[in-house]
Amino acid sequence: MSEQRVAVYPGTFDPVTNGHMDIIARGARIVDRLVIGVAVNIGKDPLFTLDERVAMVEAEIALLPNEDNNRITAVPFDNLLMDFVESQGSNVVIRGLRAVSDFEYEFQMASMNARLNDRVETVFLMASENQQFIASRFVKEIARMDGDISSFVSQRVDMRMRAKLSRGP
Repeated sequence: MSEQRVAVYPGTFDPVTNGHMDIIARGARIVDRLVIGVAVNIGKDPLFTLDERVAMVEAEIALLPNEDNNRITAVPFDNLLMDFVESQGSNVVIRGLRAVSDFEYEFQMASMNARLNDRVETVFLMASENQQFIASRFVKEIARMDGDISSFVSQRVDMRMRAKLSRGP
């Protein structure tokens, strides 16, 4: 039997959006096991704690079809992505691209990561057409201004955002 193909989809997931879930569902179709690496990433000043973000991702994964959600796990990490990838038994990183503007940043990151570990490949998935404009930072900004985020996140995430913003960080 051949070795399992394991990929890591890293991100802050603050919050997990419909765009993230699109990449997660599509990424799971091309590998045997998908690890969602939920990054500490203090530099982004996340709204949700690491544990809250992992729980949100896990709740969203649980709603995927069983043949998919049984092969997807959410794992927090606070080390170099290349070290995390290897610790998960993977040699593939999945990244989503929304627009041309994402490409330059993602290309630079993939190049730096390749210099750190040339055994790991980065695979880019284009966002589905109806998800291309969704960014977590915009979702948070809209929610903070009491705007409607229901088309960008699931109802569960929307409720968590509302609850979090009403009581403060």
